[in-house]
This record gives sequence, C-alpha cells and structure tokens, in this order.
Amino acid sequence: MPLDQKPEPAQPSADSGPDPAPGREPAEEGPGTAPDGGAGGGSDGEAEAWSVRQAGPWTHRDLAANGARFHIAELGTGPLVLLVHGWPEYWWAWRHQLTALAEAGYRAVALDLRGIGGSDRTPRGYDPGNLALDITGVIRSLGERRAHLVGHASGGTLAWVAAVMRPSVIQSLTVVSAAHPRDLRRALLTDRRQAAAFEHVLGFQPPWIPERRLVADDAAQIGRYLEAWTGPNQLDEATVHAYRQAIRIPSTAHCSIEPYRWLLRSMARPDGIQFARRMKKPITAPTLHVQGAADPVLLSHTALGGGEYVAAPYRWRLLPGVGHFPHEEAPEEFTAELLDWVGRHKE
Repeated sequence: MPLDQKPEPAQPSADSGPDPAPGREPAEEGPGTAPDGGAGGGSDGEAEAWSVRQAGPWTHRDLAANGARFHIAELGTGPLVLLVHGWPEYWWAWRHQLTALAEAGYRAVALDLRGIGGSDRTPRGYDPGNLALDITGVIRSLGERRAHLVGHASGGTLAWVAAVMRPSVIQSLTVVSAAHPRDLRRALLTDRRQAAAFEHVLGFQPPWIPERRLVADDAAQIGRYLEAWTGPNQLDEATVHAYRQAIRIPSTAHCSIEPYRWLLRSMARPDGIQFARRMKKPITAPTLHVQGAADPVLLSHTALGGGEYVAAPYRWRLLPGVGHFPHEEAPEEFTAELLDWVGRHKE
C-alpha cells in the first residue's frame, strides 16, 4: 500500500447487516478483531487474525514522517488535535476522545508511536528526541502547520519534549500522567517512593528476558499491570484483551520498552545529561497537566511542579480516585477538561 493512502474497507458479507456509511469501515463487536491492516502476531490462530485497525467511525491510514511509516486513526474536520498514547497502549486508548473531539468540530488523530501498533518497528530511534520528531513530523505530514498535542504517560513525556524542540508546531499542550522530564529524572535519582513505583522500568533493563516475560501466557503480565495501575473504574475485559494482543505483535514488546531503557541507561551518559539540560528551555505552549490522584506509577508529587517550565498559561488538574489512565477510567471528565482547554486556545 502506498504511504498516506486510505485502505479500502473490507466488504461485508451477505449476512453482516446494512452497509456501512460511505468512507467508513464496517462496525465490529469489540476491539481487536478486525481482519485487515495491522500485523498479526503470537503463537495461535487468534493472534494471527487480530489487527490494530479496529473499525469505527474513524479512518485508518499510514503516513511517512521522520524516516518511518506511522499508522493513524482519524476522525472529523477542523483544527488538528493529535493524540499520543502511553505504554502499554496504542491508538485505541483514545477512542472516547476521537469521537468527542470530532463532534466538537476538531480533526482528531490518534497516532501509533514508532515500534507499536500499526507503525514501523525500526531497529533504532527510540530516544526521546527522535520520538518527539516523529510526532512533529506526523503533524507536518497531515498537512498542518500547528496542532493541539495530547500525550499520556510516555506519550506525555514526548509531548513535553516536542513542545521544547518544535515550539512553533504546538498550539496547545495537554499532558496526562507524565511529569516534566527534568522532574522525572530528579525523582528517579532522589525519591525512593517514585523509584519503587517505576520497578517495572528497572525490570526492563536486562536484554531479551523482559520481552519474553511480557508476551508469555498470552501477555498475562500486561493484564496484571493494567489491573494494578487502574483505579476503581477498571478497564473492561475487551479493552484489556486488545492491549494484551497488541504487545504480542512481533517485535512490539522489544520496541515498546526501548525508550525506558534509554531513560535509565542514559542518566550518566553525555547524551542523557545533554537532554536534561536542553529540557530547561521554557515551554511556550499553553499547558493542561492532568494527573490521577490514585496513580501508582507516576506519583502525584512527582508530576506536581511542571508549571515551573511553562512560560504560558498552565493548569494543573488532579482527578480524585483515578489511576494511571484518566482518559479511559474517567473519559467524560477527562474529555470535558480537554475540550475546554483546546477551546480556550484555538487561536
């Protein structure tokens, strides 16, 4: 398929019900069952048939940016809002926000990061600088000069970086469950509680073994992480299944944890020290900073203080009873905050 070409929707069978609306793929019962598009993986037939291109009102397509191919799901017209997932998710994490943003008059695009979902799995390029250039490159490939950028967890870290590296491209910034990189670095070096909360990242450092553990027993470890990191509003079974399947796509487990390896291994290296210094540069985009009060992965006191680096309007929102995934655990509350913020900074 040529880059940036919309895939042809699968044709429904005679007993599949009414035809879908023009330009849309046929609807499905739940996540992770589309037969088209994404790469299959795993050791059984179910994993081989599984795809990241879940059907819905959105359109799936591929874009070329920063030397790689990226999968996106797109819905709506208007100012661009680019949504960047965290770990262990992929674009599907933003399904609630895609529809809400489109209904509110925005062009909503959810991106699969390099090495994840339907995007290219390259042998290198997983440092934060290059990953941030992936994001800004996708904005340009979408034909837009600027975008409202929304990032969760590791995607939120990259949103901070993109706002420093390419400030003219970022119209507004929404960071979810992600401390400013300098605050995170400081906490991992000095705060035992935060270092303990990042125990899984420490476990990612050895070669090969972590990848095997992540995909073992149909990626049961991913299910345990999701359950432990979520507040009272647990993710439903179909969503957890989708994330477990996505990590089993060949090379995804390895590629998806490479940024965490860079995070710890670079701390004493010149490239890591230089990166930390570069992140001192003030952020000029209006910034909404959302944090779940019950997040066991990124502790609230680690995230608090990001406004120190923002030379623009800054809003801190702490959501009671919400864990590591505010956009999925409390989608209505989170989406209301997001719509209000991008609405205030359209111009």
